[in-house]
Amino acid sequence: MTALRRAGRSPRLPSPLLTAAAALVAAACALPLAYLLVRAASGGSAAWSVLARPQTAETVARTVALVTAVTLGATTVGGTLAWLVERTDLPLRRMWAVAAALPLAIPSYVAALALLATLGPGGALSRAVPGAGAVDITGFPGAGLALILSTYPYVYLLTAAALRRADPALEEAARGLGRSVRAVLFRVTLPLARPALGAGALLAALYALSDFGVVSLMRFDALTRVIFQQYRTLFDRTPAAVLGLVLVVLTVIVLVLEARARGRAASRAASTASRPAPPQALGRWRPVAVAFCAVVVGLALVLPLGVLGFWTLRGAAGAGLSAEVVTPAVNSLAVSLGAGAVATVAALPVALLVVRDPRALTRGLERLAYAANALPGVVIALALVFFAARYAGAVYGTLAVLMFAYLVRFLPQALSGARTALLAVSPQLEEVARALGRGPRSAFAAVTLPLAAPGLLAGAAIVFLSTMKELPATLLLRPIGFDTLATEVWTATSVSAYSRAAPAALLLVAVAAPIVLHLTARPDRHSRRGAEGLGAG
Repeated sequence: MTALRRAGRSPRLPSPLLTAAAALVAAACALPLAYLLVRAASGGSAAWSVLARPQTAETVARTVALVTAVTLGATTVGGTLAWLVERTDLPLRRMWAVAAALPLAIPSYVAALALLATLGPGGALSRAVPGAGAVDITGFPGAGLALILSTYPYVYLLTAAALRRADPALEEAARGLGRSVRAVLFRVTLPLARPALGAGALLAALYALSDFGVVSLMRFDALTRVIFQQYRTLFDRTPAAVLGLVLVVLTVIVLVLEARARGRAASRAASTASRPAPPQALGRWRPVAVAFCAVVVGLALVLPLGVLGFWTLRGAAGAGLSAEVVTPAVNSLAVSLGAGAVATVAALPVALLVVRDPRALTRGLERLAYAANALPGVVIALALVFFAARYAGAVYGTLAVLMFAYLVRFLPQALSGARTALLAVSPQLEEVARALGRGPRSAFAAVTLPLAAPGLLAGAAIVFLSTMKELPATLLLRPIGFDTLATEVWTATSVSAYSRAAPAALLLVAVAAPIVLHLTARPDRHSRRGAEGLGAG
C-alpha cells in the first residue's frame, strides 16, 4: 500500500533496457552536432580560415539583422493582434481569432512566393500600376516581410492564451484608478503577457535563423542559403560544416539570451482566470484596429490562398491539372506518417524515464533530446550527408537517412506530447494492475498506454505536419527521383512553373489547416505546445 500512496512517480525504478533505449535516442539526437565538430576539426586550419573571410562576417551580419527584424516585427504584430482580440471590443473578434492563426498552415516559402507574384519584379502590381515595377521586394525587405507574416502567429497564439488565462483584476483596478487605455496596456497588460511574448519571440527568432526557403526565393544570402550553395557547388564540404557550426552558435546565443530575459521576467499572470476580462472600448481607434487586422490577415492568409487559387485555375484551364502532383502527395503522406510514428515510438522511452525517474542523468538525456530542436534542418542534413557518405555508404541516398533526419529534427515535438501525456496518467493505476497479477509491460500496455494515447497522437500529428512542410533536409537527403509536396513546390517555382507548383502548395495548406484550427479551438490546452511544434517545421 505504501507504493500506492506515492503519487507523481513510479515505485519501481526503470529497467536497464528502458534506460539504454533512452540513451540511444539521446545519442542519435547528438550525432549531427558531434559529427559537425569532428568534420570541422579534421579540416585543419584551412577549414577554420573560412571564419576569417570578410564574406563570412557579412553573411553573419545579414543573418543577425534579418533575425532581429523578424523577431521585433513578429512580436509587435502578434502581440497587437492578441491584445485586440482578447482585450478590446474589436468587431468580429471570433473571426479574427481564427483568421490570425491560420497563416501557420501556410509554409513560409509559399508566403514568399505569393509576395513575389504580387509585389515582386514582374508581379501583378508592377503590371497593373505604372512605375510600380521599380520597387524591388527581393532581398532583405521581402525576406523580412515573408518571415514576419509566417511567424507572428506563434506570438499571437501564445500571447492570446496568456491573456485569456490572466486574472483581469489588476487591469480593472488600474482602470478604476483612472488610468487610460494606453497606460493600462503598457503598465499592466504587457507585464502580464511578457513571458508569453518572450516565448513567441524565441520561436520567431529560431524560425528565422533556420529558414531556408524564404531567403532562397528572395535571393537573400543568409547563412542557411550560403551553406546550401556551398554544399551544392564545392567539392570540399568542410567549409559548409564550419558555417553550419556558426549557425549552431548563433542558435545557442538566441537560446541563452531568451533564457536570461525569461529569468529576469517575473510572471504575474494567474494560471487560470476566474472570469473573462471585460473588453476595452477602442472608440475612435476601431477603424484603425479593423484595418490593421485586415492588412495582416490579407497579406498572411488571403493573398497566398488567392495566388495559389489563381495559379491552380489557370493551370486547369490551360492544360488540365497535372497528375504529377499525385506521386509527391503519396510520398509526403508516407514519409510524414512514418516520421510521426517513428518519432513517437522513439520519444516514449525518454519520456517514461523522465516521468518515472527524474534524476539528473535522466533530465540530462531529456535536454540532449530537446537540443535537436535548436539545430536547423540544413545543419542536420549536412551532418548526415557527411556521416552517411563516409561511414554508412550502404544507406547513403536512401529513405533511411531521410527518415533519420526527420527523427532528429522533430523528436522534441513528439517528446513534448509524450511527456505531457504520461504526466497526466497517475502511476497508481498501473500499480493496481500489477497488484492484480499483470507484469510491468502488460500493465503499461493495458492501462497507461490507452490513457496516454490522445497526447501521443497529438505529438505525432504535429510531427506529421512539420514533416509535410520540411524543405532543406528533404532537398539534401531525398533519394534520387523521390519528390514530396514541398520539393515539388520548390522545383516548380525554381523554373517559374507556378501553375504546377500551386496544386501541391494548396494540398500542403489543406493538410495543415485542420491542425491549426484545432489549436485555435482549444488554445488553453494546446497553444504553447502546438506553437512550438509547428514552429520547428
